[in-house]
Amino acid sequence: MAARSIFLTLTRNGRGRERSGLFRSLTSTTEVVYEEEENQDDLKSRIFSLRLPKRSATNVLQRWVNEGRQIEISDLRYISKELRKSRKFKHALEISEWLVYHNQDEALDSDYATRIDLMTKVFGIDSAERYFEGLPTTAKTNETYTALLHSYASLRLTEKAEDLYERMKEANLSLNTVTYNEMMTLYMSVGLLEKVPLIVEEMKLQKVAPDLFTYNLWVSSCAAALNIDEVRRILDEISLGSDTGEEWIRYKNLVNIYITSGNLINSGLNSVVESEKGITQREWISYDFLIILYGAFGNKDKLDQIWKSLRMTNQKMTSRNYVCILSSYLMFGQMKEVGEIIDQWKLSAATDFDRSSCNRLQKAYKEVGLEERAVDFRLLLIQKGCDQIEES
Repeated sequence: MAARSIFLTLTRNGRGRERSGLFRSLTSTTEVVYEEEENQDDLKSRIFSLRLPKRSATNVLQRWVNEGRQIEISDLRYISKELRKSRKFKHALEISEWLVYHNQDEALDSDYATRIDLMTKVFGIDSAERYFEGLPTTAKTNETYTALLHSYASLRLTEKAEDLYERMKEANLSLNTVTYNEMMTLYMSVGLLEKVPLIVEEMKLQKVAPDLFTYNLWVSSCAAALNIDEVRRILDEISLGSDTGEEWIRYKNLVNIYITSGNLINSGLNSVVESEKGITQREWISYDFLIILYGAFGNKDKLDQIWKSLRMTNQKMTSRNYVCILSSYLMFGQMKEVGEIIDQWKLSAATDFDRSSCNRLQKAYKEVGLEERAVDFRLLLIQKGCDQIEES
């Protein structure tokens, strides 16, 4: 469709004049591209060709059926997922509505849950609530409850989230890790740090195994409260757990590096500074531990996104933030990125380059047995002209 748009633009600009050789070449090429696009006719392409939200995905689906073509429910789920990735929420909602309406016997709990999330994004929480309450009892499952809980948590509607959470327990639903993590995320976002450990204890009572996100939220809440002893106790608990896979080990090492290098104890967080337009120090710590979490998962794309987001905030960057992101990139040998961050730090007008923090970071890497990374970091610092770096 983009090719057709270019073609029409060129034709209008011609205004009936005889085309030049260049114009003929351009239009000829464009027509060929458009012809190829027409030959690649599938349902996903048709829906993604809707550039504006006001265009109807439902009409595209109906036209497809009128042409005598079948629509597989698996295709609808896939297209809806791709639309959500592209933030085309209105069209994704229309696909979701068609799926549930035309395939009621095959609709899964996740299909209803997806619709709740999309309704929140497109029409607001009131519409999502009405839809949820109107669902048949059989569709009010842990998955659909948790979808509404997620909507409340993302909007920081604490009272509504807590009421819904109690309803879930009264309904004797089998709550999973995701449900508990939603409540912990909410409490972190509104600053109710003292409630996070209570959710963890409830999980343990119900014999629901914590995952890395659970521990990350728990550690973040303790770090934000400057309860370093509790952070270390949690790390010991991780070590004693039955699941000691690579991700858990990386996470434990990264948190240890973060604490050992003095990024909490020596960062002056006892005088919490909050800015009207910026983010709070508590949120900074949450960012740091998200970096540690995705460092444990080895997800470089997420690390890149979080670091970019951090740099776009109005809050003053601190040595702690620089050292935290350096820790994660260094863990995976991403020396190009480590070098770029050192350069950014040295040029920063907000915070002076802190050699002592770099020295502590080297020592912290040695303490967790990653001596090779410590040596690589030291050599890079020397290369970048950061003198007075101690031997590792």
